[in-house]
Amino acid sequence: MRVLYYDCFSGISGDMHLGAMLDLGVDSHYLKEELSKLSLNHEFTLTIQKTNKMGICGTKVNISLTHNHHRVWHTHTHPYEHRTFKCIESMILKSALSENVKARSIKMFWCVAMAEAKIHGKEPLEVTFHEVGAVDSIVDIVGSAICLEALHVDKIIASKIELGSGFVQCAHGTLPVPAPATLEILKNIPVTFGRVPFETTTPTGATIIKTNVDTYAVNPALTIEKIGYGIGHKDFTIPNILRICLGTIEEKVENIPEEIILETNIDDMSPEILSYVQERLFDAGAKDVYTTAIMTKKNRLGVKLSVLVNAQEEAKMIEIIFAETSSIGLRRSTIQKIMLDREIKTISTPYGEISIKCVFSQGKLLKYKAEYEECKKAALQHKVPISTLYDSVTKAMMKNNNYASKI
Repeated sequence: MRVLYYDCFSGISGDMHLGAMLDLGVDSHYLKEELSKLSLNHEFTLTIQKTNKMGICGTKVNISLTHNHHRVWHTHTHPYEHRTFKCIESMILKSALSENVKARSIKMFWCVAMAEAKIHGKEPLEVTFHEVGAVDSIVDIVGSAICLEALHVDKIIASKIELGSGFVQCAHGTLPVPAPATLEILKNIPVTFGRVPFETTTPTGATIIKTNVDTYAVNPALTIEKIGYGIGHKDFTIPNILRICLGTIEEKVENIPEEIILETNIDDMSPEILSYVQERLFDAGAKDVYTTAIMTKKNRLGVKLSVLVNAQEEAKMIEIIFAETSSIGLRRSTIQKIMLDREIKTISTPYGEISIKCVFSQGKLLKYKAEYEECKKAALQHKVPISTLYDSVTKAMMKNNNYASKI
C-alpha cells in the first residue's frame, strides 16, 4: 500500500506543505501549469527554491501577489481579500482542473467554512473568508489538492500536530495561538501545544490535515522510499520544517472478523467436571472450547481452558466459567479470525446419506470432511469399520461430477 506520512513536529502551513510535496518529487512545472487553470493566474507568482533551515535542506515556496493583493496570514497593515465559499467554489468548478482536484479542493474549503461558521455563529454559506479567502491561501489549498492527486497514494497518515503558543495577528485582530479556526478544525485530532512560542499550524495547514489524513500514528510501520522537507518562513528554536515521507505499508486483509479468547489456568478440579463445563460452553454458543496441558505453580499438573467466543456471547461464557470451575480470574484477548467459506452438503453412499463439510477458496472446493457422528452411526448400524465409511465418502465424492469438477 502506497502511503504518505506527515511528520508535523513543527506544525504545518500551506506553503510548507507545497514545499514538502515538491521536495518529494511532484513536478514544479506541472503544479504551475495546473494552477494556471484557475482564474487567479495573473494575481500571483510562484517562486520555488532549494534552501535549508538549521542545516536541513528542503524546498521553500513563496507566493508573491500582484495587483495590490497582499499576503495576509500575519499582518494587519494590508487589506484583506474577502471571498465567500460560493465564490471560491464557483471559481474552482469553472476551472479546467480535474474532477478529483476540484472535489478535494472544495472539500477543504467547506471544512474551513464549517469551522468559521461555528466560531462566528453563522451559517456556513454566510461566512466571508478573510485569510483563507486570500489569493495565496487559495493557491495553497488548490495546489495541495493538485499535488496529492499527482502522488496517487492509497493512504495518508499523520503524527500529532504541533500548534505552538503565543498570539497571532489576523483579520479579526490579535488572537491567541492556536487561532480559533485552527483549533476548531482540529477537534478530535491529536495535537501538541507550546513547543515554540509562535503559531506553527495555520488554518490552511489544519484544513489540509483534517480533510486528507486517514489515520494518526506516532510510529507507523512504514518502508520509506522518499522524504520531502517543506521549509517554512519563520525561525524557531526547532526547525520550521514540515517533513513528509512517501513509502509503503504491507497491506493487511481487510474486514477480518474479530472474536474473543477467554483463558484460565486450572489445576484443582476433576477432569470429568471440566468435560461437563466444555459441553455447557458449547451449548451456550462458544465457537470453540479446548484445553492445553500445562505445569502450574509448584509444578502442579494443570490445564489451560480456552474459549473462543463472539462479543455478544462473552458475558454468558464468563458466567459459566466462574460458576462451574474453580477459576477466580480470566485472561481476555481480541483476535482476528481468518476463515474459508464452508457449506454442509449431503452425499449418497452405500451406507446411506452422509453430511459433508465442504470448504471453498475463491469458489473452488479446497477440502472436505465427513461428519463424524453420522459416520459412527452408520458404521454401527451396518456393522462395518468406521474407516470403511470414510472410504465410501471419498469414493462418492470423486464420482459426483458436481464436486469433482470443483476439486
